Amino acid sequence: MSTEKRVAVITGSYKGLGFEIAKKLAKLDNIQVIITGRDKAKGWEAREKLASQGQEVDYLPLDVTDDKSVEDFAAALRKQYGRVDILVNNAGVNPAKEPEESSLITAKLDTVISTFTVNTVGSLRVSQVLIPLMKERNYGRIVNVSTEMATLNFISNDFYPLAPSYRLSKIALNGLASLLAKEFKGTNILVNNYSPGWMKTDIGGADAPLTAEEGAETAVYLATLPDGGSQGGFFAEMRKFGGPFPLPW
Repeated sequence: MSTEKRVAVITGSYKGLGFEIAKKLAKLDNIQVIITGRDKAKGWEAREKLASQGQEVDYLPLDVTDDKSVEDFAAALRKQYGRVDILVNNAGVNPAKEPEESSLITAKLDTVISTFTVNTVGSLRVSQVLIPLMKERNYGRIVNVSTEMATLNFISNDFYPLAPSYRLSKIALNGLASLLAKEFKGTNILVNNYSPGWMKTDIGGADAPLTAEEGAETAVYLATLPDGGSQGGFFAEMRKFGGPFPLPW
């Protein structure tokens, strides 16, 4: 089933921020949204939930940490749609609440590695298999969900917890975006990162000041950039500043 609509893939999107990004993009007439995640039951449940609200999306299983899963996903996407135009690398983990994450000295290396595997390597793995489809049409919008906690200029005096596994993985994700943007400079494949802010999600907790719906706004803005839009940028959540606001790396 090919489509003339833009095809948008959001990783880790059957709940939380990813679900809200999918929901907002699905409201746009010219975009076919593909929600993804490892748990098939939850994926289909999310699909049906959006369908009940009049938003027709598709679901395809995807585990960003597994090579075969990613390859199978890319093959299914090519077979069913023949294209991909938008990729939001949203799938992520944050073990910051673990006691050992209060210090680099006590941080467990297994936790550091597993966090990198999802947050950084997972984003690279999915990008590597989907960018060739974007190159076929010389059109792509890649949005990586990062965090202000990965801003090197702020780390020395910000008020966030140390959270070494999470911070380091997102610092590396920022580097990934910069390198991809450099590689695709002068093309119509635009790569940008953004911080959705502290949100009421499984990771953010109930005390967070923003909802996931609010945190999704900048992702939608970057996913629908016009030709010639930002390349290699890092943005704060729009709700905080009333519009797109660049962050320092």
